[in-house]
Amino acid sequence: TEAAKEAEAPVQKKVRTSRVLSGVQPTGSLHLGNYLGAIRQWVDFQDNPPMPEKQEEGVEYKTENFFCVVDLHAITMPHDPKELGESTLASAALYVAAGIDPEKSRVFVQSHVPAHSELAWLLNCITPMNWLERMIQYKDKAKKQGEAVGVGLFGYPVLMAADILLYQADRVPVGEDQRQHLELARDTVRRFHDLFCKGNQYKKRCKAAGIPSRPVFTEPNAMIVKEGARVMSLTDGTNKMSKSDDNDNSRINVLDPPAVIRSKIKKCKTDALTGIEWDNPERPEATNLLNIYLAVQPDRTKEDITEEVKDMSWGEFKPVLAEAIVAHLEPIQIRYKEVREDEVYLTNLLKDGAAAADEIASRTLHSTRIAMGFVPPS
Repeated sequence: TEAAKEAEAPVQKKVRTSRVLSGVQPTGSLHLGNYLGAIRQWVDFQDNPPMPEKQEEGVEYKTENFFCVVDLHAITMPHDPKELGESTLASAALYVAAGIDPEKSRVFVQSHVPAHSELAWLLNCITPMNWLERMIQYKDKAKKQGEAVGVGLFGYPVLMAADILLYQADRVPVGEDQRQHLELARDTVRRFHDLFCKGNQYKKRCKAAGIPSRPVFTEPNAMIVKEGARVMSLTDGTNKMSKSDDNDNSRINVLDPPAVIRSKIKKCKTDALTGIEWDNPERPEATNLLNIYLAVQPDRTKEDITEEVKDMSWGEFKPVLAEAIVAHLEPIQIRYKEVREDEVYLTNLLKDGAAAADEIASRTLHSTRIAMGFVPPS
């Protein structure tokens, strides 16, 4: 009977989609800190999507990943136009070389989706200045630039909030240095909803535009990066490895040739103490180099490495560390060369990524305009 057939028919599961969004600036060459602290962890999130602790029966959970090259952020500091273009394409190629799979994740260039710039402006107009004046990164970078510091650097966290909120991303991989910016994004969501997404007038605007009258944005949460993912400078174990450091010996660039890697490790700062140990606050360089050694050998344990190196001198350990880094980066460098030299593949990959991103971002931007009272285009 028809009733029996209906009873036998499989019940369609509800699909609950969450989004992960992250990006790295394309200034200079991506270094070991960018790779270990960000891109490799994106690959882990992509290949092993984190599931909610409490899962409802009959619900299918899906994760969509968006990884962008944040070129608009790169121009908040003085930049070379020629270098920006090459660095943007190189960064995208490195994402793929490091394991980002275009079949599972979208890779795109931030400026290829115009909604980023427009939403940043709309959010700038509701963000109190004293929120931005508290941002530690702005204070640090403004000191270095002096009177030449630009408005873009001051408003950088608002653009970052726009990046996240456009995609309704509920999970954002961030390091400690970006947590303050993520909190600002969360504060921005609450402020926007309080200002524009309440009461009958909001419902009327949504009804007239033919969109649901729910809150415009999703409040994002931090995804915790793994311990040891923070890679410090080779010349000062108390400072983060950085692309902006004038001394190239302070970092291992992902595309450094083996001879350069060996030279940088040979010259890197160490101490005069005997033995090599982890987590001694008086020996930040030792902890940093051991963290790197562990990170480039993901199949090994901290205990295993401690046993191996405990009686080594720095002269013995440095060549071993250098070879481990070379061996880990070699397949990435080979794959990078393949991707970067295939202009058609890279162009199409970024075009497809931008199209998928723009579809979601445009919907969010439309809802934002309606909430704020703008007349929609006819």
